[in-house]
Amino acid sequence: MARESLASRPQKDALLSRRYIEGLIAEGRHVFIFDNRVIKADAFIKFHPGGEKTVKHMVGRDATDEVNALHSKEARQRMLSFQIGRIEGPWVNFLPPIQGGKFRSYQEEDPSIDDDSSQSSHPPSPVFDAVDAKPGIRRRKSTSTDTSVSTPPSEDFEPKPFFLDARTQQEIVFDKAKYPSLDIANQETIRRKYRELDQRIRDEGLYECNYFAYFIECCRYTLFAVLSYTFLRLEWYGTSAFFLGCLWHQLVFTAHDAGHMGITHDFHTDSVLGMIIANYLGGLSLGWWKRNHNVHHIVTNAPEHDPDIEHIPFFAISHRFLTSLRSTYYDRIMTFDAFANFMLRFQNYLYYPILLFARFNLYRLSWEYLLKGQAPKHGPAWWHRWFEVAGQAFFWYWYGYGVLYCTIPDWGSRLTFLFISHMVASPLHVQITLSHFAMSTADLGVNESFPQKMLRTTMDVDCPTWLDFFHGGLQFQAIHHLFPRIPRHNLRRTQNLVLEFCRDTGIPYAIFTFVDGNKEVIGRLGDVAKQIYILEECRKSAAQDLLSDHH
Repeated sequence: MARESLASRPQKDALLSRRYIEGLIAEGRHVFIFDNRVIKADAFIKFHPGGEKTVKHMVGRDATDEVNALHSKEARQRMLSFQIGRIEGPWVNFLPPIQGGKFRSYQEEDPSIDDDSSQSSHPPSPVFDAVDAKPGIRRRKSTSTDTSVSTPPSEDFEPKPFFLDARTQQEIVFDKAKYPSLDIANQETIRRKYRELDQRIRDEGLYECNYFAYFIECCRYTLFAVLSYTFLRLEWYGTSAFFLGCLWHQLVFTAHDAGHMGITHDFHTDSVLGMIIANYLGGLSLGWWKRNHNVHHIVTNAPEHDPDIEHIPFFAISHRFLTSLRSTYYDRIMTFDAFANFMLRFQNYLYYPILLFARFNLYRLSWEYLLKGQAPKHGPAWWHRWFEVAGQAFFWYWYGYGVLYCTIPDWGSRLTFLFISHMVASPLHVQITLSHFAMSTADLGVNESFPQKMLRTTMDVDCPTWLDFFHGGLQFQAIHHLFPRIPRHNLRRTQNLVLEFCRDTGIPYAIFTFVDGNKEVIGRLGDVAKQIYILEECRKSAAQDLLSDHH
């Protein structure tokens, strides 16, 4: 049998060697494993509603659990049309190129390469084949074996002090001691039990939406809207702004559900619901949030990759941000400069004041997403950008022009209304950061299973049932990260099953009260602030030693 080449189009059921898959990735192909199938995502990566980077972080990895967690059954079925082969047995993950992975180009004469079929079993697709060479034309082998997008340390930045490296290693050692072994067989057992848990959840109907619960939610939303409008007409502007802020705070929870297709489970229906709530009623882009949030669900709490913890120069939850890391999400250096040095020293004191105004930053990010063309231009979500732009225009017409300018008579009252309405919604930002800021940011390697990583980097908040409306499901973030598409009104019922799973696998389940969770976050921010002082003392000591040597 002739050896396979990268130019060939193997059958969908052909057994592909690990070396062959590595060669595809070395050529820049976006290949990952899903349910023992090899999926080549080049044809749909630009159309992916969740953005390209979520796919890039799965290249070379077994993405079965991530794909199942974040996609509908219909989406997973469509994904199978991009299958190019299959594998046998457990897959040892590669480090994806976006995270710095290195890959060797494929060489036909390499004796380590297994024989595989070289025939294609499916007809050419105009979309799929646009990425590949035309049928019958042999592709050139890559001349480079390095597909890493990681950046070497810049000459503009000093090498990081040794104690920062020591702290990184200390955190890794601590997590390895606290969590189950990263042995491949052990992690495979955790994956198997996680999938069994998912099936049990499905059998118990916990993926089915409780629409009566949403009727109650809509009654609450209507009450806040009516109260805000009534007090606006009575010229009680501060009170009106308060209830508008309450409405925004509550609406975001439903937009979050819709973004995860947790309401109707239909992509377009939930997307429209989410965009109406986020854009037309709240002035925020659901598309931006999905692009950001899906990456967060894939690489949770990774300092270089997770945009939800990349808040330099205002917050740093890991000492690693003190080394001017490069963000793969924003594709820029997160510079630890003089301003960041100053702000981060007081971050534990500035945490709540800054979050009071966090919504203004979300406006900026939303418009940046829409104006810079970061939204999908093709595929099922091609029209979302224009629907969202119309929503932004509608929001600023009714809120900015209709309420602030036309209804409120003077600038003092306008500013009062503006700030109160935004500050009242600020508990949302505390709720979002609470579940991650105090958790691990250590990288335990590519073989850590999806469920273990989610439970290691996410905590839950313990609260009485009657307060569930206030937290909006975000108090069950660890459970939500394990099963993002479970409707939030079913998360409390799911908690007992997850606790049983954690006891069975030995994975610690982090849960704090709201007060204790806030203490943990403030403590983490204060710990990093102290490390900045240590870093500064090290630099001063090094400078003095240098002066002494010269004398």
